[in-house]
Amino acid sequence: MVGIGAISLVVERRSPKPLVRVRFLHRPHMELNTGNNENKVIPPSASQSFLDSELRPKIWDDYIGQESIKNNLKILLLAAKKRGHIPEHILFYGPPGLGKTTLAHLIAHETGRVLKITSGPAIERVADLASILTNLQVGDILFIDEIHRLNKMIEEVLYPALESGVLHIVIGKGPSARTVELNLSGFTLIAATTRISLMSAPLRSRFSGGVHHLEFYSDTEIAKILQNSAGKLGIDLESDAYLEIAKRSRKTPRTANYLLKRVRDYAEITHPDMPITSSIVREALDMIGIDQYGLSGTDRKLLDVLINNFKGGPVGIKTLSAGTGEEESTIEDVIEPYLIQTGFIEKTMRGRIALDKAYEHLGIEKPIN
Repeated sequence: MVGIGAISLVVERRSPKPLVRVRFLHRPHMELNTGNNENKVIPPSASQSFLDSELRPKIWDDYIGQESIKNNLKILLLAAKKRGHIPEHILFYGPPGLGKTTLAHLIAHETGRVLKITSGPAIERVADLASILTNLQVGDILFIDEIHRLNKMIEEVLYPALESGVLHIVIGKGPSARTVELNLSGFTLIAATTRISLMSAPLRSRFSGGVHHLEFYSDTEIAKILQNSAGKLGIDLESDAYLEIAKRSRKTPRTANYLLKRVRDYAEITHPDMPITSSIVREALDMIGIDQYGLSGTDRKLLDVLINNFKGGPVGIKTLSAGTGEEESTIEDVIEPYLIQTGFIEKTMRGRIALDKAYEHLGIEKPIN
């Protein structure tokens, strides 16, 4: 037996392969009797442990934004229910944090179906996919997140499962190999991806229930989402405080809820027993480095390097990566898209160029060419 802090590892060698069992030396979250009430560990409730899932809307009316997608989905689901059919397969794509997983949960809730969740990277072998599909019951919904990361060989096995409800498995190798056809229970596949261009055309075409692009949210929609979240968290905010958070949320509900929780933490410690005002919101978000446009310290550093080190550009991605100390993929996939969308930089054939808005935001006078 090997002890590691509050955990012991017990290795049993009675079987051909050693078994490792984990044994807790004390119960997690138990109350520590230190004689000082302030040092007690308070066990969290189930609802406190997973705040993100608690903030998800449970019914259509609570889901703010994406009106066109909601209307299309309602028609699809109602028509399938009226005919007594299983809904067709659906694909959602768009930037992270816009509500793709939430829509999958809503569809399952509205149809009264069981939702089973996995992700593209988790399905490493054909056997993994076969295990998942053969365990589905009639009418179950399978949600695959980041489906663009599925192995291409697994995609080929998935095609007949989506079209005909059968799974072709090859057993054995060489001349003795044979194909076994497994009939599957009728199911609905809901898939999500942040990079639809990496999905093969044959896979995209299998989503006969619709391919839906989730758009960024307006500040007004984000403010409504924050009001719903504040009600669930029991936070008292003044009306203008919601809009102050919304303006800094990058038009993304996930970011907005993250900022709301950080504002709550700040207000509970520095301004207890009083409503959260817009000035408290500004104090909290300034403390964690989020400015009025939603830019973080990393974003501002890129703009600063682009303007002060390279005279506003144009600058190639490799040079910008060296100047900021960030990886090229981080700049291209994480930092740059929002700066382009909000008009701080422009991406040209010659490289990145800082626009007037970037100079104004950093308080730097733009040189006259």
